[in-house]
Amino acid sequence: MWFARGRYILERLVRGLPIILAIVVVNFFLIRLAPGDAAQVIAGEAGAASEEYMAQIRRQFGLDQPLYIQFLSYMKNIVTFDLGFSFRHGREVSSLIFDRLGATAILMGAAMVISVTLGTLLGAIAAMRDRTIVSHVIVIFAVVSYATPLFWVGLMLIIVFSIQLGWFPTSGIITVGADYTGLRAVVDVLHHLVLPAVALSCFYMALYARLMRSSMLETLGQDYIRTARAKGLSDRTIMATHALRNAVLPVLTMAGVQVSGMLGGSVIVESVFGWPGLGLLAFESLFARDINLLLGIFFLSSILVVVTNAVVDVIYTIIDPRIALNTGRTHG
Repeated sequence: MWFARGRYILERLVRGLPIILAIVVVNFFLIRLAPGDAAQVIAGEAGAASEEYMAQIRRQFGLDQPLYIQFLSYMKNIVTFDLGFSFRHGREVSSLIFDRLGATAILMGAAMVISVTLGTLLGAIAAMRDRTIVSHVIVIFAVVSYATPLFWVGLMLIIVFSIQLGWFPTSGIITVGADYTGLRAVVDVLHHLVLPAVALSCFYMALYARLMRSSMLETLGQDYIRTARAKGLSDRTIMATHALRNAVLPVLTMAGVQVSGMLGGSVIVESVFGWPGLGLLAFESLFARDINLLLGIFFLSSILVVVTNAVVDVIYTIIDPRIALNTGRTHG
């Protein structure tokens, strides 16, 4: 079984390669459509610059080459996993990304756990208590959370829990100057993580709650659920052994797809909370026209999405063994 799952993951990753290639190509040309380049940004920050100096900068970064030459050079580097050099930071793009990857992984992991766990739980409760006050409250909460912008949620959390109550820090990932080590350092990071993770998870928790409620209501109307009730099984047993396992599958599918969306949401949350992750780095590189860094972040994001979807497909087979590991007989 484990060999079959390993082969299944490998097949899914290989099938994801054309998707990654397509994303790389589209991103390259889309970014080039944006007006301005690194030379103009540097000149703007300096106040003024001569045409000779700007031409020198463009030669230094290869921006004076025809677009197809730049594209071929970029694809050659991608094949060898060379993401290029960031003119803004004066460092290798891969080094910059890996420095920030940990912070974003912590934030996204915490937000994913909160949103999937609470969203699934709220959706299941809303379905089990359908047409009651509990169900109505959960549905209203989900609609409000779904419609509220992430930046507004972040700002309100800062005002209430940081400025008014003083429970959590307003920004950053560690207490500057504290130099904590060991367990104190872990607690310090978790203390800074609470508000950004809650802000990022609000939207997705509402999404999963609505999806879980719909899926659960549909599952509870199936014939095998009626059969289980006819056998005299209790509602708790039916929920635990029959309904939840089948109803949660669409939530897992959505969670895998939403990884890229959550990464986009982290750009906003990391900017609001000053969280030093990839989202904040992408935001800064966009305004600095640091194209190599921006393309590197997009490239890593596409790999992350493909890998996550492969993992979700395997979790599918664990939750529901009826789904075959043979890719020719799976859901796709």
